[in-house]
Amino acid sequence: MRYFRAVAEELHFGRAAEQLAIAQSAVSQQVRRLERELGVDLFDRTTRTVTLTTAGFRFLPHAHRILDAAEQARVDLDDLRHERNRTVRLGTSTGLGGRLEVILRSFAQQAPAASLELVSLTLATRLRHVASGDLDAALFHGELPEGSSLNAIPVWDDRLVVALPDAHPVGGGTGAVALADLADFPLRIASRRRNPVLHDLIVDSCAATGFVPIMGPNFSTDQDTLAAIASGPPSWTVYFAAQAGQLRNPGIVFRPIRAPAPYLTARLALRRSKPTGELRALVAACLNSPTI
Repeated sequence: MRYFRAVAEELHFGRAAEQLAIAQSAVSQQVRRLERELGVDLFDRTTRTVTLTTAGFRFLPHAHRILDAAEQARVDLDDLRHERNRTVRLGTSTGLGGRLEVILRSFAQQAPAASLELVSLTLATRLRHVASGDLDAALFHGELPEGSSLNAIPVWDDRLVVALPDAHPVGGGTGAVALADLADFPLRIASRRRNPVLHDLIVDSCAATGFVPIMGPNFSTDQDTLAAIASGPPSWTVYFAAQAGQLRNPGIVFRPIRAPAPYLTARLALRRSKPTGELRALVAACLNSPTI
């Protein structure tokens, strides 16, 4: 059919052979074989001219479609082979806790021949690396910057819990804590410059209940901050519930926040090009992450 299409385009066996980079006799033989198989003549041949017969005119669009479909099948299989050998690089940050294990397991089930590499970077760097292609995707909280060239898919809501010393005046028991009950105690949280999304959410949530939080020392590391809260004067901080579930620190309790409890929506940042099979598997793995 490729040889037939070339002759139909050129209406000349010699020029068709040049286009195909093969001998003219091979073109003639293959066209004759096709005609015998179909039981019709596709060309009227004279010593000077080659023209399509009625059957040739009718068959030509079918040949185009068949050859185009064969080429698309080859491209799709090439893409599949390429995808199976790919490593997906996912930008992450602290706070994801047990969700990462769920995502890794789900991704491995949906794309067993691929691998998922986790890269921890600051938010701005994560998004910049997705745009440049250094990362395939990135998880983040909040909204994309105005004018961003990326797409953002909401994948889950991360609820927050309060971390308190077990000797805190409101730290006993297991019930939810009202933010207003913490108004007299310092809040240890990352600076707004370091984490504006979380900082603004907590400050705004406190304001909605009628107080401005007392700012204690900035949150540094999990280990140092929780040790200071457990052993120092009463203070508090916040964690995503998914992360708090994996932390164990003597003297610290994690308590849910009474409604309306603050939360942040996690999103997956992707470039706007058509996603590969692995990226579709990653999106599905993130969307399947359970409520924590």
